[in-house]
Amino acid sequence: MCPESSSYMGVSILKPLMGLDPNLLSNLETFFTMDYDCYEILFCVAEEGDPAIKVVNSLLDKFPTVDAKLFVGNSNVVGVNPKINNMQPGYLVAKHPLILISDSAIRMKPDTLKDMVEHMTDKVGLVHQLPFVCDKDDTLVSVMEKIFFGTYHARIYLLANLLNVNCVTGMSLLVRKSLLDEVGGLQSFGAYLAEDFFIGKSLKDRGWKLQVSAHPALQNSTGYGMDYFRNRLRRWLKLRLKMVPFVTFLEPFTQSILIGFLASWACNYLFVWNPVAVFLVHIFVWFIFDWTMMTILQNGPLRISRFVFLVVWLLREVDSNVLFMTALVDPSIVWRDKTFRVSWGGMTEKVIEK
Repeated sequence: MCPESSSYMGVSILKPLMGLDPNLLSNLETFFTMDYDCYEILFCVAEEGDPAIKVVNSLLDKFPTVDAKLFVGNSNVVGVNPKINNMQPGYLVAKHPLILISDSAIRMKPDTLKDMVEHMTDKVGLVHQLPFVCDKDDTLVSVMEKIFFGTYHARIYLLANLLNVNCVTGMSLLVRKSLLDEVGGLQSFGAYLAEDFFIGKSLKDRGWKLQVSAHPALQNSTGYGMDYFRNRLRRWLKLRLKMVPFVTFLEPFTQSILIGFLASWACNYLFVWNPVAVFLVHIFVWFIFDWTMMTILQNGPLRISRFVFLVVWLLREVDSNVLFMTALVDPSIVWRDKTFRVSWGGMTEKVIEK
């Protein structure tokens, strides 16, 4: 139970784990050292023999005073979503009024949980975090990942929140447990692969607000290649195309390259302006705005130069259109070692290979 002196609601943290992710030990350890006096950590591992079990046990031994438990096995399969199946044993015994769903790659600052709870005001049912990444290394994939989450994704994410559009990302979200229980608990979202979107939709449909925390969600996982990063973005695109097709089809028109071409053509047609000059000015202004936004999210100077930022930024802008076209060609979704087929509206079924 929470101390009587605590002014904050208790939080049950669900940590679904699978495999030995890079930086897993240091990431998980940040949840044991948070500046918060009323929480429990419920680690959920699907299979015996998973190397993540050893990491969790080492932390349980290191921090015996922290209320933390490990659950192994998800025999009570409640749907096609492997993440929901993994978290279900922990959810069933969660004892606090707030649930924090947090992916294995998330690194917490000491005051992040307190900030999220402070944003859970009376009319708010869910608090989520703007996805960002920790400083990792200077490889191309790391720089491109940071630029993606610090520019395009941040721009769309914050605009959606400003317009009260559901744009919840499940890597780190805080939700009232009572609101989940009203619709049957976490298991009621097991039929969807994008459970985060449908949790947010369920709350909005019942009149609850979704709020973004002041702290971004710091992803801290290294060692993955460019294919992994691009497949991740492609998977998200395929999900959005099935869930919100009209909005997703407009996404290419939010990219600097396509808008630049259209603006250059329009200015040449209407005013006989030099299309090359218009395009270059457009790209330069867009670049300055994105550099500024990423610096604000970083809350300090970036570790890469403006030239490196420009080159990788341009590569990502071009590649975004390639990813969009490939997502249209092949709608099947591969997540971990499983293949899924998503129907219009988001309902998902697992593809059984013959």
